[in-house]
Formats: sequence, C-alpha cells, structure tokens
Amino acid sequence: MILRRRERPPASLVALLDRDERIVSWARTDEGVVAASNRGLWVPSYRRIGWELLDKATWRDGVLTVIEADLVDDLLLRDRPPLYLRLTEPRDLPPTVRRRVEATVVDSEVLAINGGAARFVGRRVPGRDGVSWWARLEPGTRDSEPARASVRAHVNVLMAGWSADQPR
Repeated sequence: MILRRRERPPASLVALLDRDERIVSWARTDEGVVAASNRGLWVPSYRRIGWELLDKATWRDGVLTVIEADLVDDLLLRDRPPLYLRLTEPRDLPPTVRRRVEATVVDSEVLAINGGAARFVGRRVPGRDGVSWWARLEPGTRDSEPARASVRAHVNVLMAGWSADQPR
C-alpha cells in the first residue's frame, strides 16, 4: 500500500490564522487558494470573511459564488457585489462552505417596519456565545432614521425572545 502525504494549504495562509483557528477545507483557484476555517472563508487575497457575514454561497459550473454583507452600525446588513471564485481543484470546499454558512443561521423572517419591511436574521458568530440579530432592508425600503428605529425595536424584541427561549 502506498501512503500519500496529504497536501497542506500554503504556509503563508496558515501563518495568518488566529491562534484558535484551523483550516477545515481548501481549494485552488487561478489566483491562489480559497480556504474554509472554523472562523470564516479566506479568499485569495488572504482576507477572511466571517461565516456570519456570508449571506449566500452557490456552486455551479466550477465557480463558487459568495455574497458577503457589510454590517452597518451593528444593525443593518448590506450585500456587497458577488465574489466569483473559479476553483481549479474544488476538493470538498463547496459543500463545506454551504454547511458552514447554513450553520450560522438560527432564524430568518421578514417583518414590517416603519417605511417598508426588513429581513431579520439571527446568526451564530464563531468564537462568540449567543446569537447576533441584524436586519437587511427589503427592496423598496429606504434607509432612514425612522426605519432604523423600527429595526432596533424589532431586534430588541427578537433578542429578548431568543434568550427567554434558551435553556439556562
């Protein structure tokens, strides 16, 4: 029986990991390496996107498409343009990314707010206890102070309800 040594991600990436962070899957692209860690997705520029900020990930025709969200005022999520990662050696990265993103979502629902509607999302943040609640304004809902006040009020209710439901 021939034993093959398991290929490892580049040392330059491993050196960037936090002390409690580890690579769980990785793949090659024409631009470098994409890696999934227990904390987030490392893209070829060696920038980590936290799992809680990855809104969507799809795998089709050799391309992993991820949509990252910016967190505004620890309240609103705003999607960035999609990031297209053509994987030359996908390994098990696409299903790993999907599982990790889905595992962070605890709850998601659309609620009416002042001036329209918002999708409220409760997510687990790797390395942090509890659930964080944020909202994404639905199309046609303007970002305004009355809308934000309404979002804050809903977030407070959701946070209180979530912690009341949890075993102590």
